[in-house]
Amino acid sequence: MVKIGVTGTFCAGKDTFADYLVKIGFEHISLSDIIREEAKKDNLEITRENLRFLGNKLREEQGNAVLAERAIINMKDNNNYVITSIRNPLEVKKLYSSKNFILVNVDAPIEERFRRLVAREDIRKEDGDNLTFDKFVESEKKEMVSDNKNGQNILNCIDMARLTLLNDSDFDSFYKKIDQTLLKIEEILSFSRPSWDEYFLELSRVIGKRGTCDRGRAGCVIVKDKRVIATGYVGAPPRMAHCDEVGHWFKKTIHEDGTITQHCIRTVHSEANAVAQAAKYGINMDGATLYCKMEPCLDCTKLLISSGIKKIVCENKYHAATESREMLIESGILLEVVNNKLEEYPGQK
Repeated sequence: MVKIGVTGTFCAGKDTFADYLVKIGFEHISLSDIIREEAKKDNLEITRENLRFLGNKLREEQGNAVLAERAIINMKDNNNYVITSIRNPLEVKKLYSSKNFILVNVDAPIEERFRRLVAREDIRKEDGDNLTFDKFVESEKKEMVSDNKNGQNILNCIDMARLTLLNDSDFDSFYKKIDQTLLKIEEILSFSRPSWDEYFLELSRVIGKRGTCDRGRAGCVIVKDKRVIATGYVGAPPRMAHCDEVGHWFKKTIHEDGTITQHCIRTVHSEANAVAQAAKYGINMDGATLYCKMEPCLDCTKLLISSGIKKIVCENKYHAATESREMLIESGILLEVVNNKLEEYPGQK
């Protein structure tokens, strides 16, 4: 569901905007129509002044968000909506809280808006010859700002709009602008704010780019109270040559079952480097969380247990992590692997 609210100055083209969206499949909800229904119940004549009075009365009796609340109740999950006649900031806040909502401000030069107003038949019937440019300006001021907190405050609503659309030309030009605005809205609404885990894992990826071993440019961050307290990446100890400079320093290990694994002993793993950094600067890691690329090896696991780490969040599995998992379980450290995927790297054995 996509919900597009429309606000703006009088006769700027808000209804034209809404009508265009209806033609492409949106359903139109007018907050003024909700007031009109109330006016019919009270046998009130449908005039701008009466609608303004009744809208203020509804907000005073039932809260400033009442019209938006009624609109939301009538919405169906699978439909897209365009909402017009939004005139109070709390209506905007309520619609934003309903998710997948964006407010668009439609504007036009005031002289052009007055010309459009004069051309409207319903306005001519209501105001007749009394309609002048000065009266139009004065009337708009009443709608734009109100000292009554339950009244209309369109100016504040305009300030809350995410996008502004200038309707200063013909219909075709305006429709093209609407199409472009819809693309921007799709981009804005598709944005997803990362969770804390996603945020810190992304930091670990960036840190890993400093790694100096092409078998695994891994990085990690240690976090406490949502604050990064230490970082580390794969690389040789200080003042020693890196794998990227002189190549790998491989050693083979023969295991009890006869299997042989190969490791590069030139580098310090990202987790160990992060622990060393914290120790060097006297940073307490007790109760902290570590974010990294893959499950830690056995040596790093023992370091993390000893340092006071209580949780490890990693992106992928490590092919030689059986003993590490057992130790983490025994020590009570929570291990979360985001992807059920084995990390692969060059020369893996």
